[in-house]
Amino acid sequence: MNFWDQHKTITYYYAMLTKSVCDKFNLTQMEYAILMFLHNNPQYNTAADIVRERKSTKSHVSTTLKLLEDNGFVMKKQSADNKKRIEIVLLEPAQEIIQAGLNVQKEFIQNMFQGLTEEEMVIWKNIFVKMCGNAEKCLQDR
Repeated sequence: MNFWDQHKTITYYYAMLTKSVCDKFNLTQMEYAILMFLHNNPQYNTAADIVRERKSTKSHVSTTLKLLEDNGFVMKKQSADNKKRIEIVLLEPAQEIIQAGLNVQKEFIQNMFQGLTEEEMVIWKNIFVKMCGNAEKCLQDR
């Protein structure tokens, strides 16, 4: 197996699936990704969280959030606990996009893991978590 090339097949397949949602709702891939990130990770609801957790640039996140806000998909609100903290809130018009995105994610997972046993799934998940942890550590060490 050639990891350096083969991992791109998985991300390419996911991008292909999400393109239909982006086309239907006239979204960029980044707009779609941020909406789904906010839905799937409600504990990460600030621009800084998105930058840190998604490893995105501040400028791309800021520009994309402005577009999403202008289109009525998100709004920014001041945190009740911390006046300096600006939280991003998903709005009702984003729900149809999110539902379509969840359907795509479900299809992706079903197709990626077809033929794997429960035991293989557990092993894969444990290995993946360790690999991600190793990568995070390497990034912090640099």
